[in-house]
Amino acid sequence: MSSLSLAVRDSNTMLRRNLLHARRYPSLTLNLLLTPIVLLLLFVYVFGDVMSAGMGGGMGGGGGADRSAYIAYVVPGILMMTIGGTVVGTAVSVSNDMTEGIIARFRTMAIHRGSVLIGHVVGSVLQCIASVVLVGAVAVAIGFRSTDATALEWLAALGLLALVALALTWIAVGMGMISPNAEAASNNALPLVVLPLISSAFVPVEAMPGWFRPIAEYQPFTPAIETLRGLLLGTEIGYNGWLAVAWCLALSALGYAWSKATFNRDPK
Repeated sequence: MSSLSLAVRDSNTMLRRNLLHARRYPSLTLNLLLTPIVLLLLFVYVFGDVMSAGMGGGMGGGGGADRSAYIAYVVPGILMMTIGGTVVGTAVSVSNDMTEGIIARFRTMAIHRGSVLIGHVVGSVLQCIASVVLVGAVAVAIGFRSTDATALEWLAALGLLALVALALTWIAVGMGMISPNAEAASNNALPLVVLPLISSAFVPVEAMPGWFRPIAEYQPFTPAIETLRGLLLGTEIGYNGWLAVAWCLALSALGYAWSKATFNRDPK
């Protein structure tokens, strides 16, 4: 069997293993999935009118119009936050594999070394897309509409979400591999959940205090959210699209190199 065939076969086996783990132990995924849904409902039904009024009259005049406009604004940020929350489970899963001895067993078996990481990454990306679809369904149920997006823009939006999921997954894998236990892995991956909260997910960067704007503007989630918002709502994307892709490629390369170096390191 060729090296490529061996890698594909073993990666497929590891992918099935990770998907079976996710199906047998759904509590972690469900807990992480509840956070963006709760935030979506909270910001739409509790803060929606107030946030719209604070952002100016461009989001509507009456209460219903305000809420509808704010739903359209906040959903792209919530979808990005869903990806950040889902990959926390990946960090925990990788940490469990590293600390419970299964990786040591895999090292002694005649399998492609990279298949273990590939299985985690592909499984995580698939879970991210499934989580985004579920949260998106909730958003549609409470009134989100994307009437201006073409089929090509929808395809580009899905591609962007998958690219962000891939980038964050590689970072989460690296975080999981250096964590001594599952609790530490969850804590190490916490910035992937916190960063969307201090981005343009809930209010425009221009509405933030001057001292806080650089924190929100110069981070990976803001250009990704603005690009997704532009694709779904027909707003101006500008240079955010290139920035989002650049951030994703850079984080993917960093996470891959970090994870590979850690995995190949001889166990102590």
